[in-house]
Amino acid sequence: MRIVKTVLLAALLGGATGGTALGADVTVLATSAPGVPGEMAVHDGGFDWSGFYAGIYGGVQQEAGADTRLGLGIQAGVNAQFDFYLVGAEVAVHGLTGGGVGDGGYGQLLGRAGLVVSDDVLVYAAGGYGLNLGTPAQDAALLGGGVEISLTDSLSLDAQYLHGVPLSGGNANNQFTLGANFHF
Repeated sequence: MRIVKTVLLAALLGGATGGTALGADVTVLATSAPGVPGEMAVHDGGFDWSGFYAGIYGGVQQEAGADTRLGLGIQAGVNAQFDFYLVGAEVAVHGLTGGGVGDGGYGQLLGRAGLVVSDDVLVYAAGGYGLNLGTPAQDAALLGGGVEISLTDSLSLDAQYLHGVPLSGGNANNQFTLGANFHF
């Protein structure tokens, strides 16, 4: 009976490691005409999050004691990816309308830190500074996070939530945005 258990355990371990080895096979491309030997190993590392990006976004912003306001904006930033870690910075500005408050704008400067959870998905935390560009004059510390998904080698979609804690005047606010970024 002990021999049967040993053989079963060896088969189980062999099957588990064999499946892992198949997942790590190298993709090869032919480098010459058909019938002529020659192949080159290629590694597809997934989306490269490092570098500059710019994009557009739309969203909603809710301030305590006021109605929901709608906005449309632009953003630009830079990322640096280290293995599956990411750090970056972003500047954004959007116009706001509605909510009985009048038209205005909102600018923000954010730092980002995140994890690349798959070849094309980034999950990140964000924190920074926000400033109401209209009346009333107020600023806030921003804290939140988001998820960004690459669609092509240079295009990604981004969903982000930020909570604003007032620094001078005003009330706390919540902001949710959906956007698209072009990566250079």
